[in-house]
Amino acid sequence: MIEKTLLQNGIRVMTEHMPSVRSVAIGVWVNAGSVFESEANAGISHLIEHMLFKGTETRSASDIAAEADAIGANLNAFTAKECTCFHIKALDEDIEKAVGLLSDIVLRSTLDPEQMDRERGVVLEEIAMTEDSPEDIVFDRASEQLFMGTPIESEILGTSETVQRMERDDLVRYMDRRYTAENIVIAVAGSFDRETLIPLLESSFRDVKHGERDAAPVISIRPGFRTALVKKDVEQINLCLAVPGAALGTDEYYAQAVLSNALGGSMSSRLFQHIREERGLAYSVYSYPMAYRGAGCLCFYAGCTEGQAKEVLSLLLKELDDVKRNGISEEEFVRARQQLKGSYLLGMESSMAHMSAIGKTALLLEKEYDLTATLNRIECVTMEAVKNAARTLFTPDAAAFCAVGRLESVGETLKTAAEDWWKEHGRQA
Repeated sequence: MIEKTLLQNGIRVMTEHMPSVRSVAIGVWVNAGSVFESEANAGISHLIEHMLFKGTETRSASDIAAEADAIGANLNAFTAKECTCFHIKALDEDIEKAVGLLSDIVLRSTLDPEQMDRERGVVLEEIAMTEDSPEDIVFDRASEQLFMGTPIESEILGTSETVQRMERDDLVRYMDRRYTAENIVIAVAGSFDRETLIPLLESSFRDVKHGERDAAPVISIRPGFRTALVKKDVEQINLCLAVPGAALGTDEYYAQAVLSNALGGSMSSRLFQHIREERGLAYSVYSYPMAYRGAGCLCFYAGCTEGQAKEVLSLLLKELDDVKRNGISEEEFVRARQQLKGSYLLGMESSMAHMSAIGKTALLLEKEYDLTATLNRIECVTMEAVKNAARTLFTPDAAAFCAVGRLESVGETLKTAAEDWWKEHGRQA
């Protein structure tokens, strides 16, 4: 059972006791991500995430690492489009030390200018690293094109230019605005004594100040078809087609997830079987849904050699047309829905997974997570819902296509093929 507590300063605490485990996972979820950034401070949420591990008023960066290792804890963080999460997983007997470490990092980082100069270099290397991954590039560029003009367009890491310009005062101002009690959820899952936990959290996080709870930005995808061709000297041509999808927490999302599984979510999916297994045209080919507050997308990816790129794209688009017209078979439907249910349950077999689910749901959807309700929503997906999802997805108001690789001889051909699909199937204004 999930219980909600409001700390005296307004921080929401979501807890789920799991008597079958010895671990406890604790996450501090902050309403801070790239969707809240301006063009001038792009990447600031991510840089702050890095900086909070670089020393506090009482601990150096090496102290933080040593104390986490001393109790065998996993201490880490991530920045996403819509949130930042600082999390730790430890043995239940070390919960006081775990909370102490986590609260110190989030509340008392010194944001030392010298450390910031060094960490800025680390982030710049991370940005450069993504440029060495064509699969990352093709998804990022397709996403940018689809969500052009919306807050989702911005990259989580920011750019080299914005990261180099940031100063300590910029980070302080941003944290004063976003790291407030109203914008924070603490999620705890695993083995713990709640009567001890809540006073511990009250004491450890009492210094968090009040502010305004920020609503999610409105996402309105511009209609039309947009393309991006990125020339890069790599062995494969990387292709990505993206269409608008369902928002986080909606019934439509689950129908689209079942459809995605049937199309490209497993080794038995259509794209994998028809493009890889039957024809041997690609090693990696798949589809995946992405969901945000108020918007989402469904993406299709394939990586292949230059000589096979046109055929791979043609086969991918042909499968979308067939599913739009004819739907999927009963066998495909049952298998894809069960796969979604099974993978979801298997992914929830740890305290960290439960902590993530209850924290993300509370912060982004402002409601309590319910595993049973989620499974019911998956099981209630019908064949008709999947057919409706296919008709909606593949008659889109907007779409984006990106190709990355040696495009001198095939780039325009691929672009034309994608545009022709849009002209035939897109909902033209």
